[in-house]
Amino acid sequence: MDNTATVALVGDRSPHVVSHTRIPGLLKALAERDRLVLDAYWIPSQDAEAEGAVRGFDAVWVLPGSPYRSEAGVLAAVRTAREEGIPFLGTCGGFQHALLEFARNVCGLTGVAHAENDPDAADPLIEPLACSLVGHEAAVTIGPGSLAESVIGARRTVERYFCAYGPTRHLDTLSAHGLRFSGHDEDGSPRVAELPGHPFFLASLFQPELAGDGSHPHPMVRALARAAVAHATSGLARPA
Repeated sequence: MDNTATVALVGDRSPHVVSHTRIPGLLKALAERDRLVLDAYWIPSQDAEAEGAVRGFDAVWVLPGSPYRSEAGVLAAVRTAREEGIPFLGTCGGFQHALLEFARNVCGLTGVAHAENDPDAADPLIEPLACSLVGHEAAVTIGPGSLAESVIGARRTVERYFCAYGPTRHLDTLSAHGLRFSGHDEDGSPRVAELPGHPFFLASLFQPELAGDGSHPHPMVRALARAAVAHATSGLARPA
């Protein structure tokens, strides 16, 4: 019998965003290769503003495609997943907004902003990268003993990006409040983040959904699916 779980795909779905077009193939591959069946629902960023929009899902995946129509909606989805222990994956824009949500709601850095959404912000947490990573592949070094290492299975990986913004400020404050930067590029800039103590909370500035031709899901995508199924199973096991 297949293992089935529900996943909220948060983002403004578009045929022009390559990662979005990869999703059907990835879901099919997960079901056929790994017997991990994800019942996926797209949640537009504006719809994610509604109270409890992603509550009840077995996983939340905030996909690329920023600037989102609603920054507030994406941040609300991240917060629900973080606070309620729902397995979470954030890729590219999802990584950026996971950090933004944590900075504002956990670290108390209420004035930090994303420069893509607010170019004139006085305190941008996410700023234009010195060298745009749009269309680039780059090496990432993974920290020992991290969730990222257990998922990827290696201390070094080469990944695909399609991004021009990244985190530059307040990194020590985010770390002091419990966020772990578990992957860095060759210049030492953070490219993977995770939240120890959470059932599964992982975010990357690179886009694992773009790995290969999509027929073999990236380990991070497969790990989210496994975490979602585990969440669904634990939910079924709870007494009414």
